[in-house]
Amino acid sequence: MGSNSSRIGDLPKNEYLKKLSGTESVSENDPFWNQLLSFSFPAPTSSTELKLLEEATISVCRSLVENNPRTGNLGALIKVFLSRTKELKLSAECQNHIFIWQTHNALFIICCLLKVFISEMSEEELQLHFTYEEKSPGSYSSDSEDLLEELLCCLMQLITDIPLFLPYTSKLVKTLLYNFIRQEKPPPPGAHVFPQQSDGGGLLYGLASGVATGLWTVFTLGGVGSKAATPPELSSPLANQSLLLLLVLANLTDAPDAPNPYRQAIMSFKNTQDSSPFPSSIPHTFQINFNSLYTALCEQQTSDQATLLLYTLLHQNSNIRTYMLARTDMENLVLPILEILYHVEERNSHHVYMALIILLILTEDDGFNRSIHEVILKNITWYSERVLTEISLGSLLILVVIRTIQYNMTRTRDKYLHTNCLAALANMSAQFRSLHQYAAQRIISYTCRHLRRYVYVLDKLYFPHSHCSTLQHCFSTLSDNGEELLSLTCSHILRSYASSLFSLLSKKHNKVLEQATQSLRGSLSSNDVPLPDYAQDLNVIEEVIRMMLEIINSCLTNSLHHNPNLVYALLYKRDLFEQFRTHPSFQDIMQNIDLVITFFSSRLLQAGAELSVERVLEIIKQGVVALPKDRLKKFPELKFKYVEEEQPEEFFIPYVWSLVYNSAVGLYWNPQDIQLFTMDSD
Repeated sequence: MGSNSSRIGDLPKNEYLKKLSGTESVSENDPFWNQLLSFSFPAPTSSTELKLLEEATISVCRSLVENNPRTGNLGALIKVFLSRTKELKLSAECQNHIFIWQTHNALFIICCLLKVFISEMSEEELQLHFTYEEKSPGSYSSDSEDLLEELLCCLMQLITDIPLFLPYTSKLVKTLLYNFIRQEKPPPPGAHVFPQQSDGGGLLYGLASGVATGLWTVFTLGGVGSKAATPPELSSPLANQSLLLLLVLANLTDAPDAPNPYRQAIMSFKNTQDSSPFPSSIPHTFQINFNSLYTALCEQQTSDQATLLLYTLLHQNSNIRTYMLARTDMENLVLPILEILYHVEERNSHHVYMALIILLILTEDDGFNRSIHEVILKNITWYSERVLTEISLGSLLILVVIRTIQYNMTRTRDKYLHTNCLAALANMSAQFRSLHQYAAQRIISYTCRHLRRYVYVLDKLYFPHSHCSTLQHCFSTLSDNGEELLSLTCSHILRSYASSLFSLLSKKHNKVLEQATQSLRGSLSSNDVPLPDYAQDLNVIEEVIRMMLEIINSCLTNSLHHNPNLVYALLYKRDLFEQFRTHPSFQDIMQNIDLVITFFSSRLLQAGAELSVERVLEIIKQGVVALPKDRLKKFPELKFKYVEEEQPEEFFIPYVWSLVYNSAVGLYWNPQDIQLFTMDSD
């Protein structure tokens, strides 16, 4: 490097880099630093470019690793950078472009060196390299200032523009959040001025200089306007890097004697419109514009990291949660979350989990569950199963969640996912209002699908050597929606067969099931051979059936008069539900469902045959008024609350760092060195 432009291919032979990494100590006051830092080199804007740069300079970096204990040149370079940052604001005001340019170059070199140091050595070895000075080989100063801490504080100051001697936790979290909120676009090549920001900005925003793009590039590790257009979710590299840094800080583990201060700041910040005093017992708190934050969160949910931030805020900050639940435009937040779940095939499992848990947290609030049925949506273009010209947000949520459960049960088979889906539906069930006919149909048809599957699995367990071709044919002809079985000519055979099976269950359910399982294992001739999927699925299917029946029962008990479409769909499938009234595991929950079926079936029978859909719905609406509510048995309210696992860091820390690995602009790590998460994971 030096006063001329540099190319990647020239770096291994560059005389200034050789001197920096060589055996000769260079004082921090040596003119060499001005020469080293006077280069014009485009910073990498992608992981590919950074990989090329790292490969070209690896010999220089390793030479410095070997010689730095004797020369202390890394520490000298960092001290040069630190001394320059103290005059950076004055240089910006005086438009001293060369000084800012050289400061930028110093930070760029430090970033490149430390990236290799971190990859090549342990944490203890890295800390030692910050203490080495020009002394005898291998010695270091025990009373030297903590250069690493000073460097970190200086970087915080550059981001937040606060004095080094003040606590920076709250200001840093606030600045990173505002970076995310603003979604600043990269300055175009040759930009001379950064717009001055009035609140939440840092020194970076105030640098009115001809090398604005250079400093921006250092803080975003690339991503300036000279490159081809970036994907929409990375249109603001600064916002992306800020969000990733915030998530990394928020998920640091607590120290033995102190909780994570960044997490404390995230948990406690308030709205700028909140004039109540800060509790003295809560450190690191601050205020931020909730409306701007809400808008940014709604607009950025296409990325994993934005969804993870939304989850973090909803779960940990009660001020944010209360504010969001009070919004009258919740569809702006809920619709992007539903889109994530709808396109489950295209999303990684962690992103789907976060979106689902966000819904679960929201459905813990009864006000939310009521309000979503009052929001009417027009023409949901991304929902392709059926044209939805008009539907409530609540009905759409039901459709998407059921679709997610169905996908999971047939593809990923993840019990955690379907349990949380069912919990969200259960939380909503007492407040179901004016369900769209398709949503009501899907609730019932999905339940029926599992009822049929349950009969099939029982048959395979109890009679593993039989070949009931009729029953197998019934299930082999089912579509994904499971709508066809009742129209088959063999449906009466299935009903009769199910009745016989349930009679057997009612007498000795657990014993017969255990014997059937043991018999099946014996036929497999080895304890090492796993049970077939249908045998492993029995408990899961029974759990799903039980929960779906409870959801239907909760709706019928609490809001029957609001949901004629659900009653219509239930009556349409009544033959299958009637089979399960004798099932020992479902008898209690079937009481109300059976009562509703019997009551409305009787009224329809009295009305005569060949009834139109409109006439049936009219009879249902009239019957709802006549049905004595005291005849419906009361059950405990269905309420589920999300609780993090005992050691959530085992999930979140690898997840956050996988996002950094995959999403950070212009960063590269050797995949073979990754130990925190598996490279083939989502």
